[in-house]
Parts: sequence; C-alpha cells; structure tokens
Amino acid sequence: MHPFDMPSEARVTEMSWPTKIVFGVGALQRLPAQVARLKMTRPLVVTDAGVVKAGLAQRVYDVLKGAGVTYAVFDRVEPNPTEKDVFAGLEAYRHHGCDGVVALGGGSPLDAAKLVQLLTTHEPPLSRYDDAKGGDQYVRDDLPPLIAIPTTAGTGSEVSRSGVATLEDTGRKTVIFSPHLLPRAAICDPELTLGLPPGPTAATGMDAFTHCLEAYVSNGFHPLADAVAIDGIARVGRSLITAVKEGSNIAARADMMVAAMQGAMAFQKGLGACHALAHALTPISNLHHGLANAIVLPVVMEFNRPTCTARLARVAVAMGEFSNVREDVLAAHLIERIRKLNAAIGIPARLRDVGVQEKDLARIASKAFEDASHLGNPRKCTEADLLAMAREAF
Repeated sequence: MHPFDMPSEARVTEMSWPTKIVFGVGALQRLPAQVARLKMTRPLVVTDAGVVKAGLAQRVYDVLKGAGVTYAVFDRVEPNPTEKDVFAGLEAYRHHGCDGVVALGGGSPLDAAKLVQLLTTHEPPLSRYDDAKGGDQYVRDDLPPLIAIPTTAGTGSEVSRSGVATLEDTGRKTVIFSPHLLPRAAICDPELTLGLPPGPTAATGMDAFTHCLEAYVSNGFHPLADAVAIDGIARVGRSLITAVKEGSNIAARADMMVAAMQGAMAFQKGLGACHALAHALTPISNLHHGLANAIVLPVVMEFNRPTCTARLARVAVAMGEFSNVREDVLAAHLIERIRKLNAAIGIPARLRDVGVQEKDLARIASKAFEDASHLGNPRKCTEADLLAMAREAF
C-alpha cells in the first residue's frame, strides 16, 4: 500500500464531503469535540447488543464521560432494523430529553439512528418518506444533529444520505433517502473494526464493494461518483482478503473503512438489481444484507455484461487485471474474479447454501421489483428478469 493512500497511524485527518469526517487510528478521542461543535448537551447513543458485548459501546461511553458529556443510551437495535426499533429509539430520545444522536455500530444502528432522528421532527408513518414513491420531497432540514461512528466497514452509512429499515406497511426493506439525513459528523476509527470476526468482515466488505461497483455501472451520470467508486473498488481488491484473514492488520482495516465510505458517497448516483434483490432477501429470508449482495452479485453482473462491458472492464483493471486485454475478455474475467474472491473470504456460492427457500423466490422477485434500486441498473430489468436472476443465484 502506498503511504499516501492512508494517513499515518499517528495522524488523525479531518475531511468534509459534505459530512465532517474524522478519520484515523485514535479518532474516537475527538468525539467530544464534535459533540461540542454541534452544540449537543445530551445525545442519545443508538447502538445494538453486539456492539455492547464487544466492549465498543463502553469505549464510547468512557470518552463521553471523560469529557463531562451527559448522554442516554438506546442499545436494542436488531441486526436488521425494523420500524419497531425506530419507534423504541424515538421513545428513548424523548424520555431522556435528548438534543442529538450518536449512532454507533454497523449499518443497522446507523440506519435506525437516522430514522429516529427523522421522526423527532417528522410525522409517521415512515413509509411516507419511501424513496421509491418520491418520499424524499417530504423530508425537511429541521433535524437534530447526528454523529455516526462505524464499527464495521460495509454500508458507509456514516456518510450516506439514506436510512433503511423493514417497515410494517411495505413489508420490505425500505430506503428513505434525503441529503438532510447525512450525518453532521463521522468518527471513523479503524481500531473499532479490529475485533470484527472474519464472517462479518467478509460480508460487510462485499457490501462496500457492491456499493462501489453498482454505482459505477449504474445508468446515472455522475463523474465524481465514478471516480470515488473506482478508487473504492481498488481498495477492496487489495485489502479485503487481508482484512478477513489478518483481522489485526490496521492498514487493511483502514483501507476497507475508506472503501466503505467511498461506496456510500458513490451510490448517490444509483444502485442496481443486486441491491433490489438484497433488499428483498433480508426481510423474506432473514439474510444479512452484505451476504445477500455478495452471493447475487456475479449473477447480476452476467445479466448486465452486454450493456456495460466497457465499465466492467475498467473495474477489472482497477482490481489488477492487465489493461491491454480486450474489454469483453476483461469483463468475463472480472465476474470469475468476484466468484473467486467470494470463495477466498468464505462467502457461500448459492442462496440455497444460506437457507433461502426456493418457494420464496417469486416473492423475493416481486419485492425486489418494488424496490427503487433496480431503476439504476444499467440494463433495464423486469420482475421476470429479477426472478430469473434469483433462480440462477439459488
């Protein structure tokens, strides 16, 4: 890894994009400064049981206590957040008289925290703000400040403008999308990911990769997002296997944390059919979002290859393939490379291997077609196409 690709382990860097990002080993110690900057006097820390059990929540509490910051805690977010989690968090926010949110954990607590933040000033139901139905027009800017602290390198929710939860009245994992949901600050400390086991490291890492790849090949126009996505792809290509197999490698962990942010920055351009299917697989088959993305991705890439061969070829080059090879050959090599990457990090090859039931595939395709993500797919896809892809991945 080139030394200019990440900050020195002894240096914490601050960036804006537009979220204020505090990045580097030891960045957690700067949390109180961001709390003060945003004029929070009693933040609600939103997290989950896994983060508490890992001892990471206590590290945050200690930093806040050490700076004399009064805070409250809601630590009951489920692994795949639901509307129930959000309303329970909102009750805690109001009960304790909070004036801001500190979101701590992987994508689930960060997403739930954003939706708690939304409901502090917006009327329910959450489905009113569904991005697939133009709900972003109802999201105002009168939200309390939110600081996001990721403990995984996957969703990039710490710098994204979306919150995702399974809602009762849609029956699916629903995306709520607005620039007003962007965290006001992100504390990105690679040390917080060192204890993440290989399985979650692999699944969240492939989530970051899928964000970058789907954004890069999506049908939107956003050259800035493209540039960010390609750099994120290169980082995953060189560091994910190391992060999975050498969990204490801080350079690989830092690279993956950057890639996760880049994926979330890039997918403002759009996503694709892979995410549409993954958003359906989570509520129907109780599948981890990143794991669902990883298994379905090669099949979606095959479906898209005739439409975006040149872009897939550029992705292949970013991952280390030789640039003087024909584009169609590079695109084919890339799909096989992703299958081999999945195998190397312990991702099962097929949906049946992770408990998905064949009888559910038609319902998964139906829910995927309701999801706005497939509208960004480079090759237009019907519900029948989504079902065919689900069957191929099964």
